[in-house]
Amino acid sequence: MQLTVPIPERQDILRLPRDILTWSEEEFFRFCQANRDLRIERLPNGEIIVMSPAGGYASFQNLEVARQLSAWAMKDRTGIAFDSSAGFRLPNGAMRSPDAAWVERARLEKLTRREKEQFIPLCPDFVVEVASPSDDVSTLREKMTQYVGCGLRLGWLILPESTQVEVYGPEGFETLSSPATVSADPVLPGFRLELASVWTPPF
Repeated sequence: MQLTVPIPERQDILRLPRDILTWSEEEFFRFCQANRDLRIERLPNGEIIVMSPAGGYASFQNLEVARQLSAWAMKDRTGIAFDSSAGFRLPNGAMRSPDAAWVERARLEKLTRREKEQFIPLCPDFVVEVASPSDDVSTLREKMTQYVGCGLRLGWLILPESTQVEVYGPEGFETLSSPATVSADPVLPGFRLELASVWTPPF
């Protein structure tokens, strides 16, 4: 099966209502694999959203966040870092692809090889979402709240245009204004994200 969905000009997101497609998990995974140039997620109600590739600044900002997280994770070795190409099947039925994520190694070791090869059937311990100019911030905030409801221990919503970081967790929510760094302690002990190049990309 291969189905390529074009994104019309001036349209950032294409929505496919749940009653149009009745795919199994395997069929949905194959659909996403067949359309790797698009970013595809599924909402808890079964609706599928298809997003166009990121622009230059957004792509750099996402990569920089994932790069710093990966470098820390390689040294810490208690968990695994993932970039925006990873999909996670959440307990609420959604499939999400955060811009960066981290999962404790002990949780991943409980999964089968097949589960690791496809969309990972759990909510990450830590996620980062970086807002692009075309993103609806209220939609991203709802997404972060859903992560928390599915067991997320810590999440950051980075808003480059306002140079703010919104911090989400089971204990609540706070907004940091123009921080130079943000710490993930105690969930990720010692990880501090440097934000200078996120606020001002070097090109």
